[in-house]
Amino acid sequence: MSLQPLESLPEVPLKINRALLSVSDKTGIVELASQLHKADVEIISTGGTAQKIREADIPVTDVSEVTGFEECLDGRVKTLHPIIHGGLLGRTSHQPDVDEMSRLDIKPIELVVVNLYPFEETVAKADCTPATATENIDIGGPTMIRAAAKNFAHVCVLTSPKQYSELTTQLDQQGKILFKTRQGWAKEAFNHTAHYDANIANYFNDLDKDEEQLPQQLNISLQKSQSLRYGENPHQKAAVYGTQNEFIDCFHGKQLSYNNFTDVDAALNLIADFQNDKPACAIFKHTVPCGVAIADSLHKAWDKAFATDTMSPFGGIVVVNKELDLETAQNIDEIFTEIIIAPSYSKEALELLKQKKKRRLIQIKKLPNINRELQFKSIFGGTLTQEADIKTVSKKELKTVTERKPTDQEIEDLLFSWKVVKHVKSNAIVYAKDGQTIGIGTGQTSRVEASEIAIAKAKQEGLSLEGTAIASDAFFPFADGVEAAAEAGATSVIQPGGSIRDEEVIEAANKLNMAMVFTGNRHFRH
Repeated sequence: MSLQPLESLPEVPLKINRALLSVSDKTGIVELASQLHKADVEIISTGGTAQKIREADIPVTDVSEVTGFEECLDGRVKTLHPIIHGGLLGRTSHQPDVDEMSRLDIKPIELVVVNLYPFEETVAKADCTPATATENIDIGGPTMIRAAAKNFAHVCVLTSPKQYSELTTQLDQQGKILFKTRQGWAKEAFNHTAHYDANIANYFNDLDKDEEQLPQQLNISLQKSQSLRYGENPHQKAAVYGTQNEFIDCFHGKQLSYNNFTDVDAALNLIADFQNDKPACAIFKHTVPCGVAIADSLHKAWDKAFATDTMSPFGGIVVVNKELDLETAQNIDEIFTEIIIAPSYSKEALELLKQKKKRRLIQIKKLPNINRELQFKSIFGGTLTQEADIKTVSKKELKTVTERKPTDQEIEDLLFSWKVVKHVKSNAIVYAKDGQTIGIGTGQTSRVEASEIAIAKAKQEGLSLEGTAIASDAFFPFADGVEAAAEAGATSVIQPGGSIRDEEVIEAANKLNMAMVFTGNRHFRH
């Protein structure tokens, strides 16, 4: 193999004499073909693309005329031919290539415009079968893209209609395409085919996956959503990747920061568990809920959530599950709130909230974790992956393990506190009553300490713990946790169960006349 070092590639503008156009998405292709024709570029094309160009009275040559070989196998084989790929891979600045191309009668192709069969869109349809998915795997397209991208020193490659204007602008201004532009398009081309192949691989991984297992190969391909000023701290570079704009619209205020995104993620995941409830409000600080409540109206839910902890909400995040009305907006506006998240806003609420330029307002477009979405966490040498914790528990699934059964009101309080504790960092304890968090203890190395913090916060705010339900994200390892809860005023307990000392814990609850239910599943959040 005769190699050309990258630094020796000809960094000169490239004149386009021949172009091959073969696209699935035909947006703007006629306009592009018209501009190329005006620039005296010979156009080669295939199938439907050639027909569309020809219908616009633009001269075009079918690939089959160039190769001397007709399209076959229902169009599966069109451009897979040495005449085409020799024209794409030939180095016109490398004399041995020029001599060989001349001997084989291969003409250079300086421009390839290709976008691929819509595989990702096809498999997203509910009625898509493996046969349909397979027929939407493009073979010739990625092959041409990779060939042209590899030879970017001598070939331009376009993979999106968004790139057409840059090409035509340079043609109009100087009649040639700059080296740096070609290199940029090559980078985009390789990213494009990598994303395409990742989607195909993931489809077949899911198709063949045991329900109890995650795939052997993890293929992640995410486009940059936006660059961020910095990460958790100013000395850390950061960006966000993915489709965040499908979930939220930050329509007022400054661009979201790295820490904002983590807070918004926590808020969206919690409110997803309350999306079908009566009006609900949650206040977050550093990804942890400091107050959550439900009520007959949104402004009452805010009042109850704020009462849980009146200090922490300063500079925090508020999320609600109903349209944000003026009265609730007025209450929130009384303190400095960095971000407000709602499915919609009344006109009057918007007029008030938009008066503060630094405040970010977000509309929820859709909620996450409604399916078996995967979560990722970076660790040394790679990543940990798990399904999202979308597990919920219903009244029917509660298992009463004490002599006293919970009352109807206690059951409501237990289910509410269980929804909240799922979103509190371990070790997590939540005291709740009448649809309101009374005390939240989070992120402690001891479950008893988490309970003590929750109790202390409730007392600090002057909230009564009498008759509260207590939720624990994991089992109580000893009876002392239940005893401390009873001493504080709790009368009912919800926990996963599963400790080797469950009987001791249940016995302690019986002695204290507490009602205890087991859920059978825990909600660790590390």
